[in-house]
Order: sequence, then C-alpha cells, then structure tokens
Amino acid sequence: MGEQKPEKTKKHICAGLLAHVDAGKTTISKQLLLLGGNIRSAGSVDQGTAQTDWMDVERRRGISVKNACAEVPYKDSVIQIVDTPGHVDFAAEVARSLQALDGAVLVISGAEGVQAHTRTIFQALERMKIPTIFAVNKVDRAGFDMDALTYQIGKRLTDRFICLQKVENPACEDCRIVPENDLDDRKDSAAEQIAGDIFEKLAEVDEELGELYLEERKPDRTLLLKKLREYSGTGEIYPVVFLNAKQGKGVRQLADAILEYLPDGFENDSGALQGIVFQVSHDPVMGKAAHIRLFGGKLTSRDFVPIAEQQPEEWEKATQIRKIQGGRFLDTGEMKAGEIAAVYGLSKCRAGDVIGKECDGDLPGLDRKRENLLKIEPLLMVQVVPKDMQKETELSAALTQLSDEAPFLFYERNPLTGQMYLRVMGMVQIEILEELLQSSFGLETSFLPPSVIYKEKPAHEAVGKEVYTMPKPCWAVVELKVEPLPAGSGIVFESLLKEKELPYRYQNHIRQSLMDTVSQDIYGWEVTDAKFTLVGGQSHHVHTHPLDFFVATPVAVLRALTESESMLMEPYVKISLSAAEQFMGKVMGHIVNMRGEFEAPIIEDGMFFLEAVVPLRDSMEYPVTFRSLTSGQGSYSMELDSYRPCEKGFLETLPRRGVNPLDHAKWILSCRSAY
Repeated sequence: MGEQKPEKTKKHICAGLLAHVDAGKTTISKQLLLLGGNIRSAGSVDQGTAQTDWMDVERRRGISVKNACAEVPYKDSVIQIVDTPGHVDFAAEVARSLQALDGAVLVISGAEGVQAHTRTIFQALERMKIPTIFAVNKVDRAGFDMDALTYQIGKRLTDRFICLQKVENPACEDCRIVPENDLDDRKDSAAEQIAGDIFEKLAEVDEELGELYLEERKPDRTLLLKKLREYSGTGEIYPVVFLNAKQGKGVRQLADAILEYLPDGFENDSGALQGIVFQVSHDPVMGKAAHIRLFGGKLTSRDFVPIAEQQPEEWEKATQIRKIQGGRFLDTGEMKAGEIAAVYGLSKCRAGDVIGKECDGDLPGLDRKRENLLKIEPLLMVQVVPKDMQKETELSAALTQLSDEAPFLFYERNPLTGQMYLRVMGMVQIEILEELLQSSFGLETSFLPPSVIYKEKPAHEAVGKEVYTMPKPCWAVVELKVEPLPAGSGIVFESLLKEKELPYRYQNHIRQSLMDTVSQDIYGWEVTDAKFTLVGGQSHHVHTHPLDFFVATPVAVLRALTESESMLMEPYVKISLSAAEQFMGKVMGHIVNMRGEFEAPIIEDGMFFLEAVVPLRDSMEYPVTFRSLTSGQGSYSMELDSYRPCEKGFLETLPRRGVNPLDHAKWILSCRSAY
C-alpha cells in the first residue's frame, strides 16, 4: 500500500494583533498558543513569562518592543499570529507588520474603552482596507459596560460593526460570554437575538438581504453567514467578539472568528515567487535574519533569493529557514505560500524589500493600497555617547545593526566630529534602546537630551550654477532651478535637457548626487517640498570624468537653495486625547499654552475626547504633563500632522556632516582626497 498523503491544510491565515498599550493583546496571543497546543502554560506578561515577549527588555518591562510571530494549528487550519507592540513609540514596527497580514484583530480594552491610539490604528486599517475583527478584552474588569463600549465603537471607530456575542454578568470574574457554541450552530435565545442583529446590520449594505428585511422575511441562516463572511472578508463589516483573556474565556470563539471572517492567505505554491521582507533581526549565532511573508511560490534552503531591486548577480543564497515561535525556533528548511519564516544568509536585504524576480518592486495580486500603510517619520534626533570612549567602534557597530533592524532609526556618524546620532519616536524608545545596548551588546551609553528634527524648504524660485573646469582634468557644468512645492510633495527632479545637450548618463549622475545633497541644506536640515529642474549642463568629450558631476552638482544645489532663501520648517503633531471630563479645562489650557489648535471636544459618559495640532518643540514633554494632569488615567496618542514655517526670528541649526560644498576650495580638495 502506498504512503498516505497528509490532508491539506484548509486555511492559512496571517492575523496581526494590534492594540493600544495594555489592552491585553499579548495575553490573547499566549492564550491562542495554548489553544493550539504550542505551549503547556500560558505565561504572564506581568511576570515576564509571556511566550511572544521573548526579548529580555520585553520581559522586564512587560511591554512588546518588536513584532513576534507564532503559528497556531487549529481545526485543520493554521493561524499565523503577528503580535505587534502597542506603545506609540514603536508604531514603525506595527507599520512594517501590516504589509504581511491577511487581516487584523484590533484589541480594545473593555475597561478603558476606545483609546486614542486605538483610533489611530483603526484609521490606518480602514484606509488600507485590511479586514479586521474587534476583540473587546477585559470584560471582567470594573468599568466595562457593553452598551457604553459599543456606543464608543460606533462614535469613535465605525458604525459598520456587528457583535457576534453578548456578555452576561459583565465587570465580574464570573462573567459569561454567550453563545459559547460554534458560530454556525446557534440554537439558544441569545444566538437568535444576535442573528437578528446581524440580519439588520447586513441589510443596510446588501441589496438581497435589504429586500428580505423590508418584506419582513427572515433569511436562511446559511445565507446570512455567507453574507457575513463576504462583507467581513472585504473589510466592509467589522465583527466584534468579547474576551476575558486572562482566564481564557472567549479565546476559542476568537479563533473561530479569525477562520470564518478573515480572508485566507494566498495558496499558490506552484506560482511565481512573491513575498516581502517585513522585518530584519540578528541572531548571535546564525547572523542576519530576514522575516519574510511569502504570498506565492516556494522557498527552500540553498535557493538563491531574488530581491526585486537587486541585480541577479547580487542575489544571495538562503542558508537556513526557520519558523519562529516567540523565542523558540523550528528549522524547516523550506517555506510555502502563505507562511512566515526567518530566512538566513541574506546579508544585503532590508525591511520592505520585495521578494521575487518578476515583481519589479511590487507584488502582483496584492492590494496596492497596502503600500505605505502607516507613514512613520521619527521627529526627534538624539546623540549617543559611550561611557567608555574606548568602545566607540563597538558602539558604532551596534547602532549600525539596530538601524539595520529598524531603518527609521537612520543611524548617522559625523565624519568630522565622530558624533553618533539616531532618529527616534519618543522618550520610551530612548529608554528601550539604552537597555538594548546594555543587555544585547554589553555597552553602557548615555543618550543626550533629544532635539526636534526640522526641515528646510525654498521660499521662492531661484537658480544655482557650478562651472567645474579647473584644475584639470575635469569638466562639468550644472545649472539647476529650484522652486517650492505644496506640503507633502517631497523632492521632485526634472530635466529639460536632451541627450545631445548632455548625455543621459551624466544627467542620471546629477539626479543621484542631488538626492544625496538635499539631506542637509543651508542650516544642516533635510530639504523638503522642492522641485529641482536641470535647465543647463555641459560635458567635454575629453576632459570630463564620470565623477565630475558628483563634484559639481552639490555646489549648484546649495547655491540654488541659498538664492531661494530657504525657510526653516518645524513639525506639528496631531495629538488625540481622552480622559475624565473633570480634567478637560486643565488639558485644554495647556494645549493653548503650547500654541495648539483644536476643535470642540466630544463628551460622552463623563469622558472627553479631543484632537489637537501642536508644534512638537512646545509639546515634547506633554505626554508626562498629560499623565500628571489626568492622574495617570488619560489616554494619549501622537502622529505627525505637517511641517510648517517656523515663526520669524527662530533659527535652529544642525552641524554639517562633512565638508560644505559652498566652501569651494575645501570641497574640491576633499572630493579629490587631498583635504
């Protein structure tokens, strides 16, 4: 008798767990692992024994710092969990994880309700049309009120939600979540009432059910569930489930809902290789690990891994493939479509790289709206100093590795002074980085007080020109026009020259050099919202060296920006706040003192909800102030709103990294390695 083939997995769903900090998402993930038989004991976040919090700093602090992945086998299917950090300082980790998901579970604390960062996360999920389940946790906690909580969801998130359960005896340890049976086998009165609610909600969005509703005819249960799956799977309806995760109540129903209402991952093992690197980490023994979500094809150890933006000769071989279960690893040697695994041997890859030689930087079949899901931009710069100056080289290597894992840190070292800088989101992240350098690299460091990251923008149209023809041999003439663009435009380059006027290869050199040069303007900050047009240029068929345009272009760029009278731009942030109504007056007073702008607050059930826009330099300490004003009971979230011109007379400069191209003699000598 031939060997019997194993039954094919029914579904393979990659679901992200997202939440405001302390909503209980990591507790939910460990209960799902327990349900799937991955672990024998759930562990405790408070005691530092949660399975998905595997880093030492996560266990000590009781918060998630990095994304953690784990597979949960359930009902002949697989749920791939991505447990994300909840603290706003680590929003970049969340942003990267969204690229890998089929759907999401947005965890809401039943005790605290819909908090500020909950709303920020949901807006990103809704904008990107990622199918989402709302999981209301901590229904046993004092303060949970089901009617008040669902009212908050409708007001602050969306009215397109459907509760699949009810909570009996809420806000008590012996609370009960009903119905307890599977979603498609409901017989009790609570199930009938919920079926009626589902029918009423779906009738608002579905024409067929709408007609039945108007005719007062009940739909067949099979049709009702089919429609619920359809609209949930496209992100048009949001199912709501309830949990007491600490006691494991409602966890099985959540797993059922994930299988029923989130879309299945791609199942295309035989198709073209397609995937994305959504995270990079380093193993002290194995080296660099690329965390890949595969959407199509199959990858095995010893395969060359094509990265879309690399040339074929740059592709590297996968030395090992591992599934990661929190802090444990399972060597598999292969991964299939729909799976997540850590692939070793790809030393050149970075987070965000697209896997697959036929992708050309995109993923065919993957909704393009998932690109740039959350635009995370660090707004603070901090200098890092080793306590032992003999370990500067070791610190630089450690910061390079951390920046490789989290590209938004953008580690820089001033080549003239040796000073080392990182870009960060907030003070909590600085504390975590300090601990990581100590625990993972054995380096004691000091982080100097952070400064705001400013930008520069041309005030008006201007032209800059450089004629680089001496000392021979050299010949490069570059003439650039710069003009301001609307906010959010970034940097745009255009050439008006034809090939016969200036060879295209030299025009490409000018574009490359320009993009490097705009990283620091007259005052030392990055240029934004500007268009550069190449209006003139010249080369010589004998004297021009290919590197000459990399010498001339920075001079022309900075001359144009100088003539345009660059404006200093400062970041304004949108802060979302909620707290007890009694604190509203003090909070609003502080926002006014910070030059803030805000609409009238929303007041519900003794709580107020407020959104304001404030300049970052006046609000850097506001999270601490807000906690003090609200006795530690308020909810706070922050994200970049825009860059605006600084008030007249204000100037903040950043020391230039390297030689200034406007110091012409020194610049030419440095480019020729003679300075």
